[in-house]
Amino acid sequence: MSGETGIIKSLQKADISNCDDAGSFLQSGFWGIFKARFGWEALAFKVFWNIESRADWSNEQPFLLLRRSLAPGFSLAYIPWGPELPLDFHDKGKAILQLAFSLAKLLPKDTAFIRFDPPWIVNDDDPYTFSMPSPFIRSASDIQPPDTVIVDLSLSMESIKEQMKSKWRYNANLALKRGVKIRRYGREKIHIFYKLLKETAVRDGINIHSESYYETILDNSWYSGEGRPDVRLYLAEHENDILAGIMTLFRGGEAVYLYGASSNVKRNLMATYALQLAAMEDAKLAGCLEYDLFGIPPNEDSTHPMTGLYQFKTGFGGRIIHRPGSWDFPCRPIIYRVFRVAEALRKTLWNLRKKR
Repeated sequence: MSGETGIIKSLQKADISNCDDAGSFLQSGFWGIFKARFGWEALAFKVFWNIESRADWSNEQPFLLLRRSLAPGFSLAYIPWGPELPLDFHDKGKAILQLAFSLAKLLPKDTAFIRFDPPWIVNDDDPYTFSMPSPFIRSASDIQPPDTVIVDLSLSMESIKEQMKSKWRYNANLALKRGVKIRRYGREKIHIFYKLLKETAVRDGINIHSESYYETILDNSWYSGEGRPDVRLYLAEHENDILAGIMTLFRGGEAVYLYGASSNVKRNLMATYALQLAAMEDAKLAGCLEYDLFGIPPNEDSTHPMTGLYQFKTGFGGRIIHRPGSWDFPCRPIIYRVFRVAEALRKTLWNLRKKR
C-alpha cells in the first residue's frame, strides 16, 4: 500500500518470520504461530515509518497482528505490545492513529475493531492520565498486563537479593533449608503442573487454558524459526509432594514469568519464593538482562482483588513500570459498542468473583 502521508510512508503485508527479531516475545513469529494453534489467525505486516532510522531502531518495521472471530460475520484484530517505536519519539499517539487507519483499509471488512497494546512506558508519576487521539477508546478490559515489575539481571545475584524485601530473602532461604527442591522438567511433567493450575484456579477464582495450551508452549519444537524461545517448567518438591510450579520464557535479553501455580499443602514452606529466585538465577546464566514478573495491579490497593499478587511480586525489589493498556480503534462502531458493553460486564462479574 502506498500514498500515505505524514508519519507512515507505506504499509504492506509481510511474512510471519519477519517478526522474529521483535523486541518482545508477544510480537515474535513464534508467538503468532503458537496463538494460531489456539483459534487466532496470525498475520504480519511491515510499516515504513517516515522517521529517520538510527543505530538502535529501523524505520522499516515488521509487526504481528492476531485476528479472531467474535461472532459469525465479525472479528477483532489485535496487536500485542506493538508497534515498537523509538523511546524518545514524541508523536506515538499520532503514529499509531495513522497505522490504525491504514490497517483498516487492508483488513477484512468483518473487522469490528483493532485493539492495540502499546508497548511504551508511560509516566510513572501519573500513569493514568495517558490518552490516545480520537476515535481511540480505552478498552473495557486489558489483554496484556499494563503494569509489571522488572528485575535488573545485569546486577550480581548478591545485589539482586539485596534489593528484595528482607522477608522475601528469608522465605526463599527458609524453603531450601526445610528441604524444598527446585527442579526443571519438560513436557513429561506438564500434567502435574496442570493439576496445580486447576487447584490454583479453584482457590483464587482465575481462568486457565487447556492442558494442551501449556504443553504446546513448553514443548515448542514445532516452531522452526530463528526466534524460538527457551520455555522452562520449574517444580518445587518436598518429600513426595509437589508444592508449586512456574513456567518461564527466556528469549534474548528478556526473561518472562509466564504462568504460576501452587498447591494447598505445605504452604508454610514458602516454595513460591524459592522458585522465582531459581528462575532469576537461571535467566541470568542464560544471558537475559531483565526478568519480567509479568503483571501486577496498578497500585497497592487493599480493595483490589489481586492485591496479594501486587505484594508478592513487588517484594522481589524490581522496577515497577506502567504501560498505556489496551486501546481500541472501532472499524464497525455499532458492533464495537455491543462488544464493549459485554466485555465490561464480564470484567465486573470477574472482579466480583475474585472478591468472594
